[in-house]
Amino acid sequence: MAETTSNANGSSLAGTVFRSLEFRMLCLALLLAVVLSFASPFFLTERNIFNILDQSVVIGIVAVGMTFVILTGGIDLSVGAVFGLTGIILAQALQIMPIPMAIPLAILAGAGIGLFSGILIAVFGLAPFVVTLGVMAIGRSLSFIFSGQRSISGLPPELDSIVYSTFLGIPANVLFLIGLYLLAWGYLTYTKGGRTIYTIGSNHEAARAAGLSTMFYSILPYVISGALAAVAVTFSLAQIMSADPLAGNQLELDAIAAVVIGGASLYGGRGSIIGTLLGVLIMVMIRNGLNLMGVSPFWQGTAIGSIVIIALLAERLINWRSARA
Repeated sequence: MAETTSNANGSSLAGTVFRSLEFRMLCLALLLAVVLSFASPFFLTERNIFNILDQSVVIGIVAVGMTFVILTGGIDLSVGAVFGLTGIILAQALQIMPIPMAIPLAILAGAGIGLFSGILIAVFGLAPFVVTLGVMAIGRSLSFIFSGQRSISGLPPELDSIVYSTFLGIPANVLFLIGLYLLAWGYLTYTKGGRTIYTIGSNHEAARAAGLSTMFYSILPYVISGALAAVAVTFSLAQIMSADPLAGNQLELDAIAAVVIGGASLYGGRGSIIGTLLGVLIMVMIRNGLNLMGVSPFWQGTAIGSIVIIALLAERLINWRSARA
């Protein structure tokens, strides 16, 4: 009898894993990798795999913050502009202060911008789309004003160590990305704050009636999103050693695409940090594979956009099927 119960529990667990969205996304990522490996002999080389991981860092960091925002049913269109603005702030700060002081200053600036957006949305009830669209315009404008409409170079050469240092052969920026996703996964899965964020996205009024801190946890995701945009631009600056006021252009679209491809609902309450990571890898692999095949960059937007539309359509069909069941 005990053995029968154990087998039933094992079958139930296996069934849950196989039916999970993350498992389906993992299968899709593996299938895509196989297809691209046949399309280009260079895809599965060690050098290209590290190249894919390296390309995943910036968008992957920003996508974590976007996941928090979307889980609450919000949207953050300002992350690209915050990326560019905090990059300019960081580059200018590095001219007059050491790296350990300049980087926290830029992250604090990003968090402050997110706090501004979050307060307007959570306290005053303004639409996230409109608020973050306005902040995006302000951020772009300030980037040009602060930079004098030019790129800023001459950054300290020691800055590149945060990217090109390695541990056990793995670049520091990739290790940071892995650690960030583990931290975000643990927070969303095992903490009261993580559960509150999901609850707010599922039913904001129910979360408020339950006595949860809806105000704080409606603002927090925007603070995280702004701060992580600044973290992401730090790694970007460390690679190219210059800051451009146009940096991060359309980064918000890439972040939203990664989260949606990863299975998150734009209505909030559904999604996972693991799904976002897989969404980032899928998107980066597609672009990398198209580059290896010599496809024009102009077609890459079409490919990513089509995948986002298909993902949204699949979500709607799944919801209709669930409602009828």
